[in-house]
Amino acid sequence: MGNSLACFSKKNQTTKIRKKINKNNIPSTRRSSSNGRHIPPPPCISRSTSRKSDRIINPSSSRIIDHDSDHDYIREQARVAAALLLQHHHQNGTFSQFERSVSLRDPLNCSSRKQKRNYNNNIMPRSSSSRRARSMSDSLLHQGTTNVEDLNHKHFVLVHGGGFGAWCWYKTTTLLKESGYHVDAIDLTGSGAHFSDSNNISTLSQYVKPLTDFLEKFDDDKKVMLVGHDIGGACISYVMELYPSKVSAAIFVAAAMLKSGQSTLDMFSVQLGLNNLCQRAQIFRYANGKGQPPTSIDYDKSLVKEVLFNQTPTKDVELASVSMRQVPFGPLTEKLSLSSTNYGSIPRFYIKTQDDFAIPASLQEVMIDSNQPEQVFQIKGSDHSPFLSKPQALHKILVEISNIPPKTNLKTI
Repeated sequence: MGNSLACFSKKNQTTKIRKKINKNNIPSTRRSSSNGRHIPPPPCISRSTSRKSDRIINPSSSRIIDHDSDHDYIREQARVAAALLLQHHHQNGTFSQFERSVSLRDPLNCSSRKQKRNYNNNIMPRSSSSRRARSMSDSLLHQGTTNVEDLNHKHFVLVHGGGFGAWCWYKTTTLLKESGYHVDAIDLTGSGAHFSDSNNISTLSQYVKPLTDFLEKFDDDKKVMLVGHDIGGACISYVMELYPSKVSAAIFVAAAMLKSGQSTLDMFSVQLGLNNLCQRAQIFRYANGKGQPPTSIDYDKSLVKEVLFNQTPTKDVELASVSMRQVPFGPLTEKLSLSSTNYGSIPRFYIKTQDDFAIPASLQEVMIDSNQPEQVFQIKGSDHSPFLSKPQALHKILVEISNIPPKTNLKTI
């Protein structure tokens, strides 16, 4: 919603395990050093210093014919089997009886040095057929120091913004799951595939009920990392106050990060009148009649690309155009009540979107300065929807944040 909500103020109410070997049994290729050890390709994003996230995306792509394809195929299958065995022992609590080195041992190391040299000479950068899949077991093989138990306890809950739905996170969900994380994307009331009519939602508690229901049923001995976009920031703040023991961190992605006593409308009214394009893209709906306050807000589809998706691929803009729904107006006006003991006890992180026309960088700075998070990240060249326009960059930052050790002394509001 962003700065588009500026004109909603009272003042203005009146004016994705690695892909299987392909059908020709051409193996995925690798870069290697002279001693045969695998060298991971360079990351395609230079921002993060997180080792795990640096290995997630491989930009190189080539196609070769490998004369030792059977050798490679056996090698590949041995690696996958070892990873699955390691995961099985963790899940069944028998890890102490399992020799961990087996998971990293190359079953073909008995090959002669000549065979190794011949094999090495055939190794080239990873082919495009294996470009996508970097599952948890694959990560285990190439990241010997990765703690499987830690990965299994990383759980992201993604909360969309106004007009969006769980569908908008499909790229982020795929990347996180391929990296071994647990992920849930929530449809808020009247959004995405949820059956309710947006015009009938008048309170924030109604709007966030699918999220509160999820956390209410969530195990008491586990925690999630909440990720909120746009007005989803106010939604995750609301549940942080209710379930502080179930939230390990909160990540605001171009989102409303409010202080106690503020409403989403209050914050987005700070820059009233500065974004005429965004205001022109809004269409107010009055289900209760023109003499009553708006019940929801819609977007002019002819302007939505310019406002929300100015850096987003065309196919995703088309997806959004048929998937977006009206934004309930009532929850935007509700002021939050946040305490230092609950909301303030949870570390917060902010991800800025540089080329955002819905919540401009200047407004994001205002929220950061007035309610400082633990750390601020920035995605260059991103519009208001980084999960569609810059999914790899967003993914890398989320993974980096998940690896930041918790602090004992947190800022309070």
